[in-house]
Amino acid sequence: MIGLDTNILVRYLAQDDPEQSRKATEIIERRLIEAGPGFASVVAIAETAWVLDRVYRLPDQEIAAAIERILQTDVLLVENEQEVFAAMSALREGIGSFADALIGALGASAGCARTLTFDRRALRIPGFELA
Repeated sequence: MIGLDTNILVRYLAQDDPEQSRKATEIIERRLIEAGPGFASVVAIAETAWVLDRVYRLPDQEIAAAIERILQTDVLLVENEQEVFAAMSALREGIGSFADALIGALGASAGCARTLTFDRRALRIPGFELA
């Protein structure tokens, strides 16, 4: 298994830098088929969503589609895949940010009864409670 940094995932999705995008595509679509799955950590996925939002200024629907593409790529093993899927779904449905939804999903998975927050926007996500 080979770990993948955020920049590999972003270049693969964005296809905006001729050399790095070509290399990222080569890694994901060829090298990983031969070498075994690529590992996308929950941190790399969260950073990818952040970069697509803050740097590329993509709308939530496009970010959700990009995360879904990562989840559907056969050669990628996504850490906490179910929680990433739940966060992607919350983003797609307009319930909350990817990061907040991921925090809530990871907490619930760990057995947390709720997630306390000062962020009133996060309260739209099930399981969040105002501190």
